[in-house]
Amino acid sequence: MATIEKKPIPLEFEQPLAELAKQIEAIEKQLADNPELDMDVARLHEQYDNLKKSLYANLRPIDHREIARHTQRPYVRDYFDRWDQNWVEMHGDRKGADDPAMVCGLIELGNYRVLGIGTQKGRSLRDKQQCNFGMPQPEGYRKALRLFQHAEKFNMPVVTLIDTPGAYPGMHAEEHNQAEAIAVNLFELSGLTVPVVAVVTGEGGSGGALAIGLANRILMLEHAVYSVISPEGCASILWRSADKVSEACEAMKMTAREILELGVVDDVIEEPLGGAHQDYDFAARKTREAICRHLDQLTKLSREDIRRDRQRKFRNIGAFVEA
Repeated sequence: MATIEKKPIPLEFEQPLAELAKQIEAIEKQLADNPELDMDVARLHEQYDNLKKSLYANLRPIDHREIARHTQRPYVRDYFDRWDQNWVEMHGDRKGADDPAMVCGLIELGNYRVLGIGTQKGRSLRDKQQCNFGMPQPEGYRKALRLFQHAEKFNMPVVTLIDTPGAYPGMHAEEHNQAEAIAVNLFELSGLTVPVVAVVTGEGGSGGALAIGLANRILMLEHAVYSVISPEGCASILWRSADKVSEACEAMKMTAREILELGVVDDVIEEPLGGAHQDYDFAARKTREAICRHLDQLTKLSREDIRRDRQRKFRNIGAFVEA
């Protein structure tokens, strides 16, 4: 019998599960006085398990978006801490600032010592404000750039974890030349001769995701989303209506399985039933296994072949044949 998760906040489409969980909890409180209710509890638990499997077997794209944005979903530090409790964080862009929204460090990942880079959204309100809700400033992208160059110098694989709504669309970011910072990262990533594996763990939004996502292999967690614009932005542009977000999610082909079929990503990583926020250890283990599996393949290539492999991947995206 599966344990009903009570801590994670239920999403809108999970409300039937939440109501059933309340019924089970109410009956369980009466068991001491009425042991005959034990059969009813067992039946409701089975009903709960079946309903949960049914809901997650028939998710809509907008449901995947809600799971990807879940406030209790594991973030980059949650993954790094589970992969290597002794990982060493590296700070600063060496030009005057350290952006908390971009986390970088040296990590022992299986048999590999890698340079890990990822976007951090923050848990508490204070953390969210410090991390700018996962939207890096130009200084964050320049910190990542410094670490890309460090990885190239010392022949270390790069692993990036992407969970960002996008680059920060604020005055400070524009004044500090955000477009240039992202463009330089894309240029530098395209020429690296060390393996680069990117994982979309939550939201992969626009240039904020691309700035650390130009990789030999792009992986996505099962309920992650990856898109050129947010569904809200797409709905406002195409339909001029906030009520068309669900239609935008359908049209954009932003879910992991859809993007895998398009050939943009290379692998989809299994999540625990209910999403990665239900079991951090499971999500971290599956993600580590997938990254190491692809690193095993990439590290067999010469440094020049690694660069060609990455360039070939992106040149093939969007290719088509006229019949």
